[in-house]
Amino acid sequence: MKTRICSITLALTMTLGALSAQAKDIIIDVRSPQEFAAGHVEGAINIEHTAIAQEIAKAGVGKDDTVLLYCQSGRRSGIALDTLKGLGFSKAQNVGGIEQARKILAKK
Repeated sequence: MKTRICSITLALTMTLGALSAQAKDIIIDVRSPQEFAAGHVEGAINIEHTAIAQEIAKAGVGKDDTVLLYCQSGRRSGIALDTLKGLGFSKAQNVGGIEQARKILAKK
């Protein structure tokens, strides 16, 4: 009986935890750390496009999060988008270059 109560409690805790974990919007600058340091969109995190597959989970980004990618011109963020889509990030978007990203994200 005690084991059953513990199992039910654990199941409820896991269910409630999953419900409270809400998807969020994440802005990722996929340029080099040097480019990022020279200026970036406010609130963005820096993950180079060549390392996005390895680093995305370390950054705490979930597959249900809306991931907004940008770089200098939109080319590298397009490559990163293809990588993330292949990994199952269905809400990932390429918002283009940094100036375009600033305009788009300022409206949000």
